Amino acid sequence: MPALMSTIQDNAANPLDVMEQIVAANDWVFDRRNDSEMAAEAPGKWCDYGLYFSWSHEISAMHFTCAFDLKVPEKRRAALYELLALANERLWIGHFGMDADDGMPVFRHAVLLRGAPGASAESLEDMVDIAITECERFFPAFQFVLWGGKAPAEALQAAMLECVGEA
Repeated sequence: MPALMSTIQDNAANPLDVMEQIVAANDWVFDRRNDSEMAAEAPGKWCDYGLYFSWSHEISAMHFTCAFDLKVPEKRRAALYELLALANERLWIGHFGMDADDGMPVFRHAVLLRGAPGASAESLEDMVDIAITECERFFPAFQFVLWGGKAPAEALQAAMLECVGEA
């Protein structure tokens, strides 16, 4: 993500105000629904990701989800739940889950801001960058389980291979 211009305020009472500026600076399509909700779409290597931000002033927390453009067939959901659990063991921040309504894998994270004047642009950029990076990293494993018929542990191992050099 490009660094934001110095015109963006580092802190704000509502982090969605800063998040809106970050999303606009990246030229991503977004919809600021109200003071507590915003949706955006970010391009990725494997698919476009649906970003959803929800701010609760009452508890000074922002909930964030990054959804894959990937539907999970009912018959493969148990295997994907197992893969999500294995993937979550490798994460430092956030976690993977699956939206129960439409069976779409999502990366979730929440930020608590009680006592803070607001969220910095850098911390919000990092949050989105980490989410997209983790989604990109694990996307092949999801594909291996859903469409390749691999077992979750095998799919994760195959997706986590680090290639060195050029072919």
